[in-house]
Formats: sequence, structure tokens, C-alpha cells
Amino acid sequence: MPQMKHKAYKFRIYPNTEQQVLLARTFGSVRLVYNHYLEAKTKSYEETGKSLSYTKCAADLVSFKKENPFLKEVDSIALQQALRHLDAAFQNFFREKKVGYPKFKSRKHRHDSYSSVCVNNNIRLECGTIVLPKIGKVRIKQHRIIPQGHILKSVTVSKTPTGKYFASVLFEHEVDIQKVEPGNIIGLDFSMHDLFVSSEDEVQVDEQFLHHYRKAQDRLAREQRILSHRQKGSRRYEKQRRKVALLHEKIANQRKDYIHKQSRQIANAYDLVCVEDLNMQGMSQALNFGKSVSDNAWGMFLRFLDYKLTEQGKMLVKIDKWFPSSKTCHKCGYVLEELSLNIRKWECPVCHAVHDRDRNAAKNIKTEGMRMVFA
Repeated sequence: MPQMKHKAYKFRIYPNTEQQVLLARTFGSVRLVYNHYLEAKTKSYEETGKSLSYTKCAADLVSFKKENPFLKEVDSIALQQALRHLDAAFQNFFREKKVGYPKFKSRKHRHDSYSSVCVNNNIRLECGTIVLPKIGKVRIKQHRIIPQGHILKSVTVSKTPTGKYFASVLFEHEVDIQKVEPGNIIGLDFSMHDLFVSSEDEVQVDEQFLHHYRKAQDRLAREQRILSHRQKGSRRYEKQRRKVALLHEKIANQRKDYIHKQSRQIANAYDLVCVEDLNMQGMSQALNFGKSVSDNAWGMFLRFLDYKLTEQGKMLVKIDKWFPSSKTCHKCGYVLEELSLNIRKWECPVCHAVHDRDRNAAKNIKTEGMRMVFA
């Protein structure tokens, strides 16, 4: 049955000097509204035991704009969206234990953004430009063609620490995804050295394209050391800060590009992918492998893999993290009582099969995933 889906396309934009000033005002105004009503909500709860609702905040926004006339110079919908984002932050805080209490936005944070909703065609793509409320036509590098039938719903304009501007345009479209019966199945086990180890011999990870942070670590340390000797606020400090930010951006882009390619290859080749539901943050803290775990970006890899499989009617299955995938012999099913991390190969005492720890785990993950799907 056809259903409505949302998909965002991120394009780089090139505002002129006047438009950059207006964008800076918008970023600042959105931050002010967010912080003002975060303080108001917190104060209201401390005094009355009840927090202000989104409706009350939106009604009060009119008087707040009268007190601060400069807020009328920016997109009014962007200010309302700031309230919606604040309301969503509180909902996430009360719904999920992992999410902390909403924090104030700092102007020292170099990544600025705001969102606006398309109303009466006030946001549109035309002739190599994007039309934004109060900003006007901004040059855009539209490297992808928007398919027919896609309806523009909203846009998020952002500025990176390196001074680049981007517009993430959200579209709504109708899709009819046909569910694929699992034929080709693979199990993936997380590996700090190789990103993952697969249950299939033909799927290998090319190590030379991994560990982007580790490869740039010495250069990054050198540039950050130079930055630490610069006087904050000076021209030389700002120049060096941007150099460090560009290096961080390059590392992030290399990692994301590689993960996109790996997830695309697997999503195209397999109908069912089985993985472990690991707590990566806890693993990085408990085992002191923070840099190695973060450099691989396993969580990002699973997110990319999940949406690529879903778009094709395929499936990503996560098995329980306590499942003894490494300690179980994939041939006879014998489970070891203990298996320390430093043991990379072991022999089954029952069938005498010699196992590579990670490859054996990947095969067991595949078997368990198939059991969950076909049971």
C-alpha cells in the first residue's frame, strides 16, 4: 500500500554579504527565543510545579517580539520552529532516560542553524537558487535532481564551523515499498580494527580506507597545539581555528563517505542483515577504546544501513547484546563459560573446530537473526 515518506536533500548555498548578515541575525534571534523560553519553562516549573506549554509560549511570543523589535526583521516561522524544537527537547527528556535536560544554546558554539516551514510556496527551488523567507534568492549548488511528485515541506539552513552554508530541504513523497523475502542473508560483527567482520568470506573491509582520525591525529595535534598559543579573539587565532575546523571537517567527510559506500554495497547485495544491538558509548568508556570506537562510527554505519535497506523493502535485524555470539561454536553449538578479549582464536572442546573469534561471532549472529525472523 502506498504511504507518505519524508526525505531530505542537503545542498550547499552561497549567500552574498548582505544575506550572510541576515542569516547571522536569524541564527541569533532563534537562539535568543529558544534560551528565553527555556528559562521561562524552568522558572515556571520551579515556582508552580508546572511547565509552560507550547501554546502558551507561542502566544507570549507576540509580546516578546514587541519588546524586542529586531525579532521582526527575521523569519517569524523560524522563531516558532525554535519553540517547537524546545518542546520536542522536553518531550524527549521525559520520554527517554538517556536524553538529558535541555541546555541553553551558546553563541560561542560555531555550528548555527534554523528551520522554517514552507507556507504558500514561500520556500522554493528555482533556476539555481533557493528562495528563503526574508533572505530572498540564494545561490545553491543543486547536485541532485528532485524527482517529480516530491512536495517541499521545510528547510533547515546551517552554518558550519568552517564558515560554509548549507540548506537541508525536506520533501514529502508517496512510495510503494514492496517487501522482499529474505534470500541473501549476512551477519556482521563489530570490529574496532576492520569496522566489521562478516559471516560471508567474499565480504571484506579494505583497511586502507579506515581509521581516518588515527591517520590525521599527528597533524591535528600539531595544529591544535599552535591554536593553543594564539590569543583568543585575534586574527591569527581565528585563522588557526578555521584551519583546525577544516581538518576536523575533512576527517568527518572521509568517514561519512566511506560508510555510505560500505552500507550501499551491503544493502544492494543482501536482503537481510543481522547485527548485534551494542551500546557503543558504554563500550568506549568501559574498555578505554573511545577513539577507536568513535573513529569507526558503527552507530552511523547502522543508521545508514537501516534506511538503505528499508527503502528497498529489506530488513535490518538487531539481536540482543547479551547473546554469546563469540563464545558459541557455530558448528556444534557448544558455549564456553569464559572467553577473555585477548583471545582471538579458540578451539571447540567438543567438535575440535578452530574458530576466529570475530568470524565465528558473525556466523552466530547470522544464525540468531534468521531464527528471530523465520521463527
